[in-house]
Amino acid sequence: MKQFPSLLAGVCAVFAMCSAGAQTWPSKPVRLVVPFVAGGPYDELGRLLGPHLTEIWKQPVVIDNRGGAGGNIGAEVVAKSPADGYTLLLGNAGPLTINPSLLKKMPYDAQRDLLPIVMVSASPMVLVVHPSLPVKTVRELVAFARPRAGQINYASAGVGNLQHLAMEHLQALSGTRLNHVPYKGAAPAFIDVIAGQCSLMFANITGAMTHINSGRVRPIAVSSAKRAAVLPKVPGIAETYPEFDITTWVGIFAPSGLPRELATRMQSDFMTVLARTDVRERIASQGGEVLAASGEQLAAHIRKETALYAKVVQSSGIKPE
Repeated sequence: MKQFPSLLAGVCAVFAMCSAGAQTWPSKPVRLVVPFVAGGPYDELGRLLGPHLTEIWKQPVVIDNRGGAGGNIGAEVVAKSPADGYTLLLGNAGPLTINPSLLKKMPYDAQRDLLPIVMVSASPMVLVVHPSLPVKTVRELVAFARPRAGQINYASAGVGNLQHLAMEHLQALSGTRLNHVPYKGAAPAFIDVIAGQCSLMFANITGAMTHINSGRVRPIAVSSAKRAAVLPKVPGIAETYPEFDITTWVGIFAPSGLPRELATRMQSDFMTVLARTDVRERIASQGGEVLAASGEQLAAHIRKETALYAKVVQSSGIKPE
């Protein structure tokens, strides 16, 4: 019994140290790792958030682009960094929910080694077809494709890419079989859909808008259950197949082991930035929607999505290139 007071004192001291750490953090620049090359949409989002966080934290937020391996290189950097709040990840489905099922060996455990802080935003993809394909809805696509199994080409940004998984998921739900043509990136894939070399693809909604407006491609559905604000007349695939709801999303992660009080403070600060009208309007202009969901909600989403993509990868037999 005599040891109890000293044990209690030790526990209190630990909590006091954690609280003090949260109050004094940050005392130096914070690194935000973007696991993709500079100039892309994820890099742009990081550079949108950075200055506002710098204003709150009174320390520079440095964007560190670590592209490669489908986002795994950057995610590994963060997963293996000290859990002190000075290294964060701007992550998406690739390194968090797709690669764990697609790759035989991962350099980190996505759910064990990375702590979700906040879910920033999400945006749907848009299913577009070349005007020569005589379909205007998902039902018409399915009716046209079923008797032509393997004869209709669809493009994607590469094997195991979200565009690929989305189309495989749609085929499984609809009982159709299309022919996959993978490209080294979304841009060349989209160019060949415009040219008619491939008949359809899931595309980034922002990049597709110019070509949708010009009539070079026809939108027949969006990938999210909810319709997109920039394409209000285009239905979600879920209006035909309720199980289908796939979005591209962005979240902020820290190395696991980050003190709870510091994680809570970070989440609050990100929420403050995401409440800004200019930030919300900028993200909306790119076809996205600010979610500002908690770390717990992001963790739940990751568990659900990981299970979905594991099922898609297994049932379709997808193998990485």
